[in-house]
Amino acid sequence: MKILVIGGFLGSGKTTTIIRLGREFSEAGQKVAVIVNEIGEVGIDGDIISKYGLDMTELTSGCICCSLKVNMKTTLTLLEKDYKPDIILIEPTGIAFPQVIKNDISLMDLKDTSIQPLVTLIDGSRFKQLMKEVKNFAMRQIIDAEILGINKIDLIDEIRIPIIKASVQQLNPNAEVILLSASKKDEHWYEFVNIAMGDVTTDVQKPELKTTNDRTQKLDESTGLPVDQSLDSIEASGIASYATEYILDDTIKADIARSISVNIMETIRSKIISSSPEFVGHIKLFIESESGTLKANLTVFDQDVTFEMIDTATIQVPKIKILSAVSNIDRDKLVEIVTHTISEELSSAGIHFSHKDIHQHPIDLLKNN
Repeated sequence: MKILVIGGFLGSGKTTTIIRLGREFSEAGQKVAVIVNEIGEVGIDGDIISKYGLDMTELTSGCICCSLKVNMKTTLTLLEKDYKPDIILIEPTGIAFPQVIKNDISLMDLKDTSIQPLVTLIDGSRFKQLMKEVKNFAMRQIIDAEILGINKIDLIDEIRIPIIKASVQQLNPNAEVILLSASKKDEHWYEFVNIAMGDVTTDVQKPELKTTNDRTQKLDESTGLPVDQSLDSIEASGIASYATEYILDDTIKADIARSISVNIMETIRSKIISSSPEFVGHIKLFIESESGTLKANLTVFDQDVTFEMIDTATIQVPKIKILSAVSNIDRDKLVEIVTHTISEELSSAGIHFSHKDIHQHPIDLLKNN
């Protein structure tokens, strides 16, 4: 059983990457399981991953690297015992330190298990904003990685790509730096797969990656001081987060879902900018319509909201789910913006709904979707 941890800041493309890896490995005859750890009380990415037909265990009761160490071991043990996957893909929350998660798994003494090199994805299209808004946190994720994937290169001016790559490599000279776009099927993607897990899908020998345990040498480039490795990841991130769910009385049409999601996302963006003018993070909205689940994404103040329609099975209970995680804003203010905006938009559209915050719940182990 091989375990691959894919970390990265909010909106770096972890879910897209894991969905694609899972599907490709499955099509190649591998048995795949996915573990998703989310920062909110409401499972979001886990829902989407399972709708793509991947086996999924969703952890939503906290942060793996802090409060879920025992549960993670139990989860991995149960997966091995009951499902026997060839590959387990782990997506930590974007405000976790993935190295801590990998180290914890290494200490679990799991039988017949190998842990692949730690991957950290970087959204190259907003690298400058990340270094400005959450610099120390992003640096820690970069410094800890064994493979650094500069993602979304299709969204970057070609002239800037070598500059970003050089900057990332300077922060972590020991890591293998890969360019890719997880949404595109090209040579960059297959180079990434071969380096991360080459022995699974091809005969190409994975390169020997240079790693270091000397954490005292990792310095903040602006201060020259060691990066604080003891900080709790959520404390270090400087991110306020809030996730919640709305139950709709009736299923809505796809065009109405699109209109509602546009209005909600643009209004939330505008209100957040008034408190955090150059925010980074991730705002993800999911609206279930009669045609499937509409997913809306926003990761930075000056980028467009993106939309994707995902085919889903028959909807039992129509819902709206939202995860908001934003830099440099008070959490109470974020909660107020999200709840007021969604409630007002649904009411204006004449849609009846119920809303209540969903608190932490136990692990859901879903071996068959």
